[in-house]
Order: sequence, then C-alpha cells, then structure tokens
Amino acid sequence: MTDTSINQTRARRGLPGGGLWSLGAVVIAAVVLAPILSVLVIALTPSENIWPHLIATTLPRYLTNTAVLMLSVGVLSGMVGTGAAWLISRYRFPFSGWLEWLLLLPLAIPAYVGAYALVDLLEYAGPVQTAMRDVFGWQNSRDYWFPEIRSMGAAIIVLTAALYPYVYLLTRAALREQSGASEEVAMSLGAGPLTRFARVGLPLARPAIAAGVAIVMMETVNDFGTVDYFAVQTLTMGIFSVWLDGNNAGGAAQIATVVLVLVIALVTLEKYSRRRLRFFNMSGRHRPVPKQALRGWRAWLTFALCFLPFGIGFVLPASVIGHHALANTDRWTDPELLRALWNTVTVAGAAAIVTVLAGVFMVYGVRLSGRTLPRNLQPLTTIGYAAPGAVLAVGILIPLAVIDHTLADGVEAMTGIDIGLVLTGSSFALVLAYSVRFFAIAQGAADAAMGRVSPSLPMAARSLGRTQGQVLGQIYYPLIRASVGSALLLVFVDCVKELPATLLLRPFNFNTLATRVHDQASLENLGDAAPAAMLVIAVGLAAVGMLARANR
Repeated sequence: MTDTSINQTRARRGLPGGGLWSLGAVVIAAVVLAPILSVLVIALTPSENIWPHLIATTLPRYLTNTAVLMLSVGVLSGMVGTGAAWLISRYRFPFSGWLEWLLLLPLAIPAYVGAYALVDLLEYAGPVQTAMRDVFGWQNSRDYWFPEIRSMGAAIIVLTAALYPYVYLLTRAALREQSGASEEVAMSLGAGPLTRFARVGLPLARPAIAAGVAIVMMETVNDFGTVDYFAVQTLTMGIFSVWLDGNNAGGAAQIATVVLVLVIALVTLEKYSRRRLRFFNMSGRHRPVPKQALRGWRAWLTFALCFLPFGIGFVLPASVIGHHALANTDRWTDPELLRALWNTVTVAGAAAIVTVLAGVFMVYGVRLSGRTLPRNLQPLTTIGYAAPGAVLAVGILIPLAVIDHTLADGVEAMTGIDIGLVLTGSSFALVLAYSVRFFAIAQGAADAAMGRVSPSLPMAARSLGRTQGQVLGQIYYPLIRASVGSALLLVFVDCVKELPATLLLRPFNFNTLATRVHDQASLENLGDAAPAAMLVIAVGLAAVGMLARANR
C-alpha cells in the first residue's frame, strides 16, 4: 500500500492526520501561485487599458520576434542536442569519452555572457575584424562585407549554443536506456546508420527530445540579457520597455499575460504531442546498444561535429571572458564587485534555503494529509519554473508595492515613524521571486526522494510514539539528505544566473553578479564585467559537475 492510499484511508476513518502540515502545504502553494494570478488580475483590470495601442503598434512585432526566436532556437537546439547525443551514445571516436561530459559545460555559462563574448570577438574593433584588415590591407568597413553581429541571427546562435545541453542531456539518457535488440534487428534487415537513427533511435527518443526542446523554448522566452544586447525586440523586452520607459504597470502585465499564455500553450502542446507515446522494454534483461568504433576521416569528422557546439557554447565565451579577467586583475578587488558577490551569496543562499524548506514541507504535508486540495495544488506549483522571470516580477512587485505603502502609511499614522518600504525596499521581493521561480526544482527533488522511502519506516516510527515532525527529522531527512543538498545547489546556481527578475526587483543601488555583468557590458566595459562573469561561470561549473556525476 502506498503513502497516498494509507493517508486517504486514514482521512476517511477520521484518524488524526497532518492537519497543520496540510494547511501549510496549501499556504505554500498559494504563495507560489499568487504572482501568476496577480499578473492575470492586473492585466484584466488595468488603470489604463493600452491593449488597442499595443495591438496597433508594438505587440505584433514583439510577438513575431519572440515566435521566430523561440522556434529557431528550439529547432536548432533539437538538431544539435539530438545529433550530439546520437553520435556520443552510438560511436567511439577520438576524445568521445571526454566530449560526453564536455558537451554539458555550456550550461555553466548564461546566454547573456556568451552574447557579450561573441560581440567582443567579432565586432568591428574586435580581434577578428582587426586581423582581417591587417592581413588584407582593408582600411574600413566599406572595403569588405562582414555579417551584422547584433542581430536576430546572432541571438539565435548564442541561445542555441547555451541551451542545446538540455536536449542533449535528456536525449542521451533516453538513447542509453534503449535496448541493443532493436538495433540488432534493424541491422539484420540491412538498415544503415541513418536509417537506424530515423526509424529506431529517433522515434524511441522522441518524448525526451520534445521535453528538452520545450525547456529550451521556455528559457528562450525568459531571456532578457541576450535579446537586449542584440537589440531584438521580444515580449520580455516589451515588459521592460512598457513598465520602465512607459511607466505603465498595467500594460506590462498585459504583455506578461501574453507571455504566460504562450508558455502554457507550449507546455500543453509538448504534453499533448506525446500523450499516446508509450515505449516498453519487453526483455527482462536490458542490454545496451554496443558502440561502433569509427576510423580515419569519419572519426575526426564526428569529433569535429561534436566539438563545434562545445566550442561555441563554452570555449569561446570562457576564453574571451577569461582573457579580459586576466588582463584586468585589479578589478578583482573592486569594492563594487565584492559587494555584488556578497549580495549574490546572501540573497541566492537565502532563496535556496527558503525554497528547499518550503518544497520539503509541502511534499511532506501532502503525503501526510492525503486530502484532495493540497494534492491537486502540488503539480500546479511547478508553473513558476515555466513562467519567465519578468512575468513573475510584474506579479510580485505591483502587489507588494501596494502592501508596502499601506503598511508604511498605517505605521506612520499610529506612531509617527516612517518605516519606509520594508518589502520592496529590501531584498525580500528578490528572495520571493527566486523561490517562486525555482520552487519546482526543490519540490521535484523532495517528492522523488521521499517516494523512495519505504512507507513502513515512518509508520513504524509513528507506532513508537514519534511525532510527525520527528518522523521528518529522524526518518526522512537522513534518507533524503543527498537529494536535498543537490536541490539546494541547483536552486542556488539558478538564482545566481537569474537576470530579468533581478533587474526589475532589486532595491536601489543593489547589484548582484548577474546585474553587474549586465550593467558593465551594456556600457561596453567588458573589462569590469569579466570578473563578475567568471564568478558566475565558476558557480555554474559546480552545478554542471554535480549534474554530470548524477547522470553517469
């Protein structure tokens, strides 16, 4: 009998259940879902309805650019990630063992850092065009043609290079789980490598590919730093423009609603596309597909194809940023950088702790109660991870500002003391946004870890007189500690890299590493941005290392 059935039986019999834990789970779910609902309410009841103006002017351009960018990055990432996963899982070639893990490293570099590095390398005053002019004797840009760097095409390349590992990781796992029997049958029927890929490997890996592409497309919609640097007007850019430049919060909420509908439609389409796909291994003994050894030019061509996305996604930005960081060693002791580092560690650390504790509390509360409401609310809380940071910022800042001003006016009326803006004037809003955005990571880790604990253990503890809190601390925690630690690190890393929500919600004169990189790079001052960018990359590498270790 499972935890859920036991709790449902107990609830039906009126036995004492996790009443407070269940209530706490509902409260946590309400907090996580509140920003999404807030965006919808603000969009439907704006102080100034600018829908007609948006539809007649900028909204079609924002929507078109977003769709083109999202679909292009999704298709390219699907092709690159799937192709690399197939080559790595099916063939042996020079350095294939290294590339299997190196292909994950672009996850450590935020897309906006890759954008700064690419522009620095390829712009008119950069080393590539400077070398071309020196070699060929060209005097200025009119003497030769060079592709426009700050463009939609460059944004697509940068985002693809940064995000394809999501597809690669999931597809590689799916291909590794496939049985060697299907490959052998296809080979016995005379199918060549391309036919086996198209007729056997691709259909079986389709659910994993679809899930990876969906994540890539959602991350593309969320991106702000890259599209801002390349001047690509997307829906996320529109939120910033209408809110900050136009000073129209209602209009920003209306654009945020469009983004939210787009993301929900994307998630629904991904689930619908694989609703009837079911694949089972009919053999009781799983035998992996043996890798074929490649020789000669085929081996080196395969190596080059796998190295290319790693080179563009990691080697290029890490080299450019690392060069600037080493050339400006004095910037490492800049008080502003140290202050940004401290702000990042404290805010991201606090958010990670709050998020993981809330995730564990909610999962445990749902398991204890077995009631319908918290059980139905639990999967809905994952929508925060799909919602872009700019959307959550709109749904958090506007209600918090109203609460803040009401609280400050009430305290001043009663005591004569002006306490200022307690919620929006501090990092509270940032911690809340991070917790809502990445709650799905903590909840998923806690749910998976608790699901592996035998129901007999907590039942035995309860029969020996342990309270529900003691069962969580003495039985569950030692068994789920590793998963909780992994979730803490993953949430921390995502908080460090988050840019859109941080830009909109940070207090005045408050910088994190991500916002410092963005601010300095926007001023074309990559020397000052490089140390902060290297610190962000270092944090990302820690998470990728842990991810690689977990997927051996």
